[in-house]
Amino acid sequence: MAAVDAIPPVLNSKSEPPPLFDGTTRLYINLACPYAQRVWAARNYKGLTDIQIVPIDLLDRPTWYKEKVYPPNKVPSLEHDGKVTGESLDLLTYLETNFGGPKLLPTDTVKKEAAEELLKYTDTFTTAGFSTLKKPQAEVPEALAPTLDHLENVLGKFDGGPFFLGEFSSVDLAYAPFFERFQIVYPIYKNYDITIGRPKLLKWIQEVQKIDAYAKTIADPEEVAVLYKRFTAN
Repeated sequence: MAAVDAIPPVLNSKSEPPPLFDGTTRLYINLACPYAQRVWAARNYKGLTDIQIVPIDLLDRPTWYKEKVYPPNKVPSLEHDGKVTGESLDLLTYLETNFGGPKLLPTDTVKKEAAEELLKYTDTFTTAGFSTLKKPQAEVPEALAPTLDHLENVLGKFDGGPFFLGEFSSVDLAYAPFFERFQIVYPIYKNYDITIGRPKLLKWIQEVQKIDAYAKTIADPEEVAVLYKRFTAN
């Protein structure tokens, strides 16, 4: 499943707000933010085209976004039924609970438990990924390998496909935006390929990026490289 709508203009400090809390459901994102990409791709996969995408410029944020929409002043957030909900992993569950479309969370008990463990582990993985970008090149393999190897070993546990639970799920969406970026920036800035010696991870990345709903959210690689250059400064 995939949404086919075009992306609206990015809103900045000079932009007027949309007609807030008028009954329209809005997903506030940033086109370069991996956390927002999780929910954006889930919205696409579930075919929820009635959820309006509202891109926000995080470097020049509209004051009304913090004052009237989401006081934490970050993305993603979802305006729905007169309230605003945030935090990307919470929003993946919110979409599953409150909207229709193809299911992204398992009902099978074993898979459900595995999903919960893997979703909790995303913080460990993203923390390792971002912090290691600041380390000297020689320290990168040892610093990053434990989390990558753990995920390599988890893949293949379930039959049915190359995805974490065998079938495509919110777990894949929780990890994919970060792998997308790390696969770009680590070879450039640290001379390190995160998939070398990890064939299941490589296959998984390739298969996720073939899914149209996710492919529509993939960031421009050159823009990613420029944006993440500052993370490499020691």
